[in-house]
Amino acid sequence: MTNNQPLAPLWTQWREQVDQRLEILLPASDCEPCELHQAMRYASIGAGKRYRAALVYASGRALGTDERALDIPACALELIHAFSLIHDDLPAMDDDDLRRGKPSCHRAFNEATAILAGDALQTLAFEALCTYSATGLPPARQLQMVQILAHAAGSLGLAGGQAIDLDLVACDAPVDTLATMHRKKTGALIEAAVQLGALTATGDPVVLQQLAGYARPLGLAFQVVDDILDGTADTATLGKLAGADRLKGKPTFLSALGESASRHYAQALGDEAIAALEHAPFNSTLLIALVRFTIERSH
Repeated sequence: MTNNQPLAPLWTQWREQVDQRLEILLPASDCEPCELHQAMRYASIGAGKRYRAALVYASGRALGTDERALDIPACALELIHAFSLIHDDLPAMDDDDLRRGKPSCHRAFNEATAILAGDALQTLAFEALCTYSATGLPPARQLQMVQILAHAAGSLGLAGGQAIDLDLVACDAPVDTLATMHRKKTGALIEAAVQLGALTATGDPVVLQQLAGYARPLGLAFQVVDDILDGTADTATLGKLAGADRLKGKPTFLSALGESASRHYAQALGDEAIAALEHAPFNSTLLIALVRFTIERSH
């Protein structure tokens, strides 16, 4: 396969690879404590778009990494994402009953089990990266991958973004504040996905910096479009309750800017991401295709 192949069939393949690897990484559902392992599998296997995994695969492929060497980093990103969704949906957080077209983990099981499932998925992500043995990957680069993912998941990343989000409920917020929040809550993990994929192939700081310039606006563009869809799409399409942000009085890019300006903002961010890849010393076809998907997606 070459980087000139269309994105859609590759993405289907990547989703299958992630699920196959997660089937191996996650404890079996009949392994004690059974309910905990069932909840972990419920929240992480066969679920979601695998957008973050796709970024791992696309950035790794762009730099010539063997496809199978990207499975573990892709799974690590998806495990962290699944953990964050479980916890975000809890009554103490966003209090959402529907996720990915089915009951949220705490509804399908119970709150205590959901909390523990999220905790266990997070630690499994780091265990997977620590035992990752891609051919020829220097230990220092493997450690760098662990550090990047830990930073993205912590108080300066998605956990910090969620804390800011909770403080903004039922109040107005300027666009700059929303951008700061979502660069952490959503963008940090998207940036980490691109970096982890790249690190499987190179530690070149120039290449990594160029990809960071691509991933940073892309992460924010993803959230802007998410906010638009929350207010304009239906529940069946989204797989979660449509209009949930509005019902909770949460400020969004849509409420702050309106739909037309939000779409222009998302497009400008997408253009910035693509511009960062200009003169890239690698084939950026798949990465650009992911920008277009991000801006044009319907769910």
